[in-house]
Amino acid sequence: MRSLVLIAAGLLAGAGPVSRYREIPLAELHDRIAGGWAGQMIGVSFGAPTEFRSNARINDASLPAWTPERVSNSLQQDDLYVDMTFAQVLDDKGLDATTEDFGAMFREARYSLWHANLGARRALRRGVPATLSGTPRYNVHANDIDFQIESDFIGLMAPGLPQAANDIAWRAGRVMNFGDGIYGGMFVSGMYAAAFFEKDPRRVVEAGLASIPARSPYALLIRDVLDWSRTYPQDWKKVWSLVEEKWDKRDPCPEGALRPFNIDAKLNGAYIALGLLYGGRDFGKTIEIATRAGQDSDCNPASAGGILGVMLGYQAIPDVWKGGIPALADQKFAYTNFSFHSIVASTEKRAIALVEKTGGRREGDRLLVKVQPPRPPRLEVWDDYGAPVDRIAAGDARWKFAGPWQPEPGNPKARLASAQGAEAAITFEGTGAIIAGSYLPSGGKYDVYLDGKLDRTLDAYSDEESTKFRDDVWHAFGLKPGPHTVRVVVRGESYPGSRGSDVSIEDLVLFR
Repeated sequence: MRSLVLIAAGLLAGAGPVSRYREIPLAELHDRIAGGWAGQMIGVSFGAPTEFRSNARINDASLPAWTPERVSNSLQQDDLYVDMTFAQVLDDKGLDATTEDFGAMFREARYSLWHANLGARRALRRGVPATLSGTPRYNVHANDIDFQIESDFIGLMAPGLPQAANDIAWRAGRVMNFGDGIYGGMFVSGMYAAAFFEKDPRRVVEAGLASIPARSPYALLIRDVLDWSRTYPQDWKKVWSLVEEKWDKRDPCPEGALRPFNIDAKLNGAYIALGLLYGGRDFGKTIEIATRAGQDSDCNPASAGGILGVMLGYQAIPDVWKGGIPALADQKFAYTNFSFHSIVASTEKRAIALVEKTGGRREGDRLLVKVQPPRPPRLEVWDDYGAPVDRIAAGDARWKFAGPWQPEPGNPKARLASAQGAEAAITFEGTGAIIAGSYLPSGGKYDVYLDGKLDRTLDAYSDEESTKFRDDVWHAFGLKPGPHTVRVVVRGESYPGSRGSDVSIEDLVLFR
């Protein structure tokens, strides 16, 4: 197989400048798309047993031995099924599908979600527009990894088209992320777009970097990785340690603040880059490094494996890795109408349509792609929250409780109340704060006052009868330095669908 860069010929004299195209045979396009989806399936299945088992440290333990049958794990992975349901929106609504179209699908999705995805779906179900459901006002996970792990479908349909990929990413990623959270998806999809025509992993990473604003924290981190990898070309662990020292300090996620856990998009994006830069186009080595880097160690090798899968093509992925795919290639991924065969066909169809939409064309058994250099979007950054400096537990004397608050069943560190008028208040000094607590099947409504003024009315309903999870139950950032008081007042009202009026408080995460 080969991919060529051509100069379009046959233009009449005086008709204007010649147009540059890249050529890819349709058979090669199919093989590379199949390689990308297969790479994701293999990578996520390889890393799944270690997901968040190695946080803020390299995983030097023995990894579970790979057998081709393990790839069946991918059929139940959110890396694949969320990715594919976003692709379905484009199939249903067309290439110009709006943020509202993506949001409408996401609002009604029945699959399990976490972090930015879950925050966005809760916001959407409460009437927040899709254009705002990923913003820091409504989503404390705005910089998390969620869109990054769901953006593969974009790059896989954008061969050599990083600008077109960014256009789709801007519309889709806004549903659940903001700033660096969206740039993570652009970085990944930009690498996929480049991988169709590029053999050098470093150039692929550089192409992804060129797709995002140079002054964004995400871009600064990836630039560090590229620079440090030149200084230490044989030592990915040294680069990992430099990344850890400089960049693993400011995670605002309530599960990770002041804790080893970090689901920040850019930190995990660095681990994707490490796999590609140090993997030497070796499939097993690439996904192993992305896995051993830790944190979200199934998502990161899924993206690295998918990008390398495009670079290699399906046929060139060693059978030891892809050997389990033919047996399940017609089985549907959870929550989708897609199998491996049908998502490859769907992606190929969208890729041809996108090439044609952007000035390219199909000629017989080949596709001519009009060259697009990477072009980053406008800069938007959510980085004004300061650094997490303290976690003040509900049992701390700085909290003042009034009314019948009790230990939360199953979570004795938290306090629970359901009676109208029960209050919890705390005064803190900082530029931001998160109140963490539980979302419950019995969750009810509550008012939050900041410095004596009603900030908003919220609810602690988990949206499902059997689901309970811990997350932020209120947050505010960009506060003026100095003392602030936050007060939570239980309304004693159920949220529609809830079986109670419970409100939970576990701790306050303080930023300064």
